[in-house]
Amino acid sequence: MRQILPEWIFPWLEVSSLGLQVVTILVGAWVLRMLLSRLIRRLGARYALPPEMVLGARRISSFLIYSGALLMILDRFGVSATVLWTALTGFAAVGAVAFFAAWSVLSNIFCTLLILIVRPFRLHDHVEVLENGEKPGLKGNVIDINLIYTTLQETSAEHRGAILRVPNSLFFQRIIRCSKELEPEHGAK
Repeated sequence: MRQILPEWIFPWLEVSSLGLQVVTILVGAWVLRMLLSRLIRRLGARYALPPEMVLGARRISSFLIYSGALLMILDRFGVSATVLWTALTGFAAVGAVAFFAAWSVLSNIFCTLLILIVRPFRLHDHVEVLENGEKPGLKGNVIDINLIYTTLQETSAEHRGAILRVPNSLFFQRIIRCSKELEPEHGAK
């Protein structure tokens, strides 16, 4: 084959071959993520799984698929597994130090997991955080639950529509009152 093609084309063939491999890995990862996302969505609808669980499963599967694709691409560029393992353990050591520095953030992340597993409230529920059991506190409809905060939309007349971002750990430090959001009756104004 070297006799048929000119010498200047061989470096370009190596680069284009590497580029084609990278594109193939990325397209394969994208197709796999789309198929798995569709499967998770269908399972969620069929078994009436909570939307938070479906969303979490889709995010975790996407992260794992794209992380695997990144590792495969780095392997194509010649990054060895030893180098990756050394970098990973170095980052883990730094992460252990950061764990103690960011305790409150990690507490909120842990409380998020508890909220998603124990489910003291769900999306669209009306939640009220009571200060001492009687004194009213923060209240509103749950419109989002993320790793650090639960977002409430206020329903009181004076602050209607205002957004509150409540740290998730607060829900385990205070008494909460929870009820389903009431839908307006047909014909009611």
